[in-house]
Amino acid sequence: MAGEALKLIVGLGNPGTEYARTRHNAGFQFADELAARHGATFRPEPRHRAELARARIADADLWLLKPMNYMNHSGDAVQSIASFYRVPPESILVAYDELDFPAGVVRLRQGGGAAGHNGLRDVIAQMGDAFWRLRIGIGHPGDRSQVLDYVLGRPSAEDGPLIRAAILAAADTVPVLLKEGAQIAMNLLHSREPPAQPADLP
Repeated sequence: MAGEALKLIVGLGNPGTEYARTRHNAGFQFADELAARHGATFRPEPRHRAELARARIADADLWLLKPMNYMNHSGDAVQSIASFYRVPPESILVAYDELDFPAGVVRLRQGGGAAGHNGLRDVIAQMGDAFWRLRIGIGHPGDRSQVLDYVLGRPSAEDGPLIRAAILAAADTVPVLLKEGAQIAMNLLHSREPPAQPADLP
């Protein structure tokens, strides 16, 4: 089965060390994991308001992108890079934190709305909605008034390892997506069991 012709993988997050380990930077963490695995190095691209790396994954050459002008303006960097390298929306995968999924859950799909995610909303405004999404569950604080502090905070001792495991599983799936296609990649990713939390262990 033919794989997906991805050319650009985007991780959403906020620049700066104060945000590096926050829930909202799960997309950056995913992009960093891919770069580390595949020998790619991020370099500043000021004209694109981004950090960019060139990676070879499963015999495919593609770009890894981290927008550097804060979450709410993520679409500027995505549009700039996609336009410069002539990458259509259907060849873009955007990874981001997902409040609607528990920590440890990760899902892949193409198309859809922003579901309240400001970074994704800006990408849709710039690129349309035909790109692929990798949604990394971070859980929900339970009250909408607490969401901002929650996403800009660090995961709890229980959630941190679950989010990390989801990012690793997603990175494992990218070569499958490129070589064997979306359906097999989704089956693999969506059928995994999140690691047990400490309270669940015997």
